[in-house]
Amino acid sequence: MEKFALIVAGGNGNRMGSEIPKQFLDLAGEPILMRTIEKFSQYDSSIHFFLVLPSCEFDRWGKLCKKYNFKIQHKLVNGGDSRFLSVKNGLKMIPGNGIVFIHDGVRPLVSMKTLCLCEDMAKTEGNAIPVTQVSQSLRIIGKDGSHAVDRSFYRQVQTPQTFRTELIKRAYFSIDDNEFTDDASVFETLDKKINLVEGNSENIKITTPVDLKLAETLYPVQG
Repeated sequence: MEKFALIVAGGNGNRMGSEIPKQFLDLAGEPILMRTIEKFSQYDSSIHFFLVLPSCEFDRWGKLCKKYNFKIQHKLVNGGDSRFLSVKNGLKMIPGNGIVFIHDGVRPLVSMKTLCLCEDMAKTEGNAIPVTQVSQSLRIIGKDGSHAVDRSFYRQVQTPQTFRTELIKRAYFSIDDNEFTDDASVFETLDKKINLVEGNSENIKITTPVDLKLAETLYPVQG
């Protein structure tokens, strides 16, 4: 069964406070985005990569690939005006059937175990969503104030959200709703069960300077 990685990297540097989009910032000597792709390639060198970027960043990415001698083969996909449209554009480029990992370009610390769990579950059950337990207390806010909720009923969602390609394509191509920001939510429109697997707590999404500092600490020792 063929495997595909759809790496979504359409963000900017607003929350990072950087003029450079966060996916191109340095992590341990290379751009974050390269570190992310490398992690999947280390997991399985046969994976076919599709990288979704704003078209205005194609040139910058090409120059970075030359500068860092980045040789992992991948196809560029023009991003859309929303994450939903960006993923949809990427799925259009993926041929045939197989397994597709849909992953945030700024999550370079996903573990080999998480990738393996996602692949195995998606192969047998059609989809897999990595999650972690909530470690802090939660309160829900309503019109009459706020009250505590049982955190054991909640999970934090990560990527790669992983699917049989024919199923996730069916979901994305049957609706047109830019409000979706989560692939599992799109998949649920098929009235199919979402399967949760254990994620890894280091698999943070790098969006702020604090996230980047944490990633710099974790990267050399994270497996």
